[in-house]
Amino acid sequence: MKTALPMSLLALVFTVGGVGAQELRREAVNAASIASIVAEMPTKAPTDPDPAVVRLQVLLDRAGSSPGVIDGFYGENVRKAVAGFEMMMSLVADGKPDPEVVARLEGNSPIVESYVVSAEDATGLVDKIPEDYDEKAKMHSMGYTSVAEKLSERFHMDVGLMQALNPSSRFAPGDTVWVVTPGPPKEGKVERIEANKKTGQILAYAENGSLLAVYPATIGSEDNPAPSGKHKVKGVARMPVYRYDPRRNFRQGKNNKVLTIPKGPNGPVGSVWIDLTEPTYGIHGTPEPKLIDKVGSHGCVRLTNWDAEELAGMVKPGVVVDFVNQGPAAPK
Repeated sequence: MKTALPMSLLALVFTVGGVGAQELRREAVNAASIASIVAEMPTKAPTDPDPAVVRLQVLLDRAGSSPGVIDGFYGENVRKAVAGFEMMMSLVADGKPDPEVVARLEGNSPIVESYVVSAEDATGLVDKIPEDYDEKAKMHSMGYTSVAEKLSERFHMDVGLMQALNPSSRFAPGDTVWVVTPGPPKEGKVERIEANKKTGQILAYAENGSLLAVYPATIGSEDNPAPSGKHKVKGVARMPVYRYDPRRNFRQGKNNKVLTIPKGPNGPVGSVWIDLTEPTYGIHGTPEPKLIDKVGSHGCVRLTNWDAEELAGMVKPGVVVDFVNQGPAAPK
């Protein structure tokens, strides 16, 4: 959901979004060494994607520990994804891509490959997505606003990274563009979900207790905290219509009446809703993947659309969702 940002974060998002970014060569990403990454948060936000970080993010995504949006910038969600992978491997979860992590992640398959834009990719687009919910309710669809945005979500990329890899492309049907290849969705049967408010992560566990997948998440906010304790999955709705009710949820702008907002990936809850037994709460997607765990939610659990869709494919009604507030678990 669209939320006002402080000016400092707006500046960071504007920079990281790829505005003015230099061309990024596919060869640089495919040949990059993740062992060269310095595992420290930069004191000054870089202006251009780092090929090695792009590679690291894709490898983590393939392994089942999502970095969220793949943008080529080393930030908190990358650190959390490394920690998630370490938990999956029963290593000390310090979030640092040390030699052990590098050795277990690295492979020989290319990170960036070519893709031919299809005629279908250019269908179902809308001119823009308004901020105001009343204006959203007047639209026929909450679709993508460009082919570049549609493809960036399909390949788990930030639009800025898509543009940096293809600076001269019009993204028209028939064009060949460069995209990263995060791999197929994770498969399995999730028995239990842990929503960790302190670390900002969703951990999905199999019946045997193994960690199937880890996702960065926005879990409530100070003004609208997420629930606590154990709840259960009631069901899954894909491409849900969103019913805005200010009396039950929150007040958006000056809207004080019930509104029905049409379906689409740019809707308030994105492309999928995992309904919970706690009334009005769920795990869902987002129209703004780059803001995951950077801006609070209205109490629900927010993931990128692709992460929410992957998780939705592995859950059934009755799966326990445990909301906790604790540090990373020690390796077993």
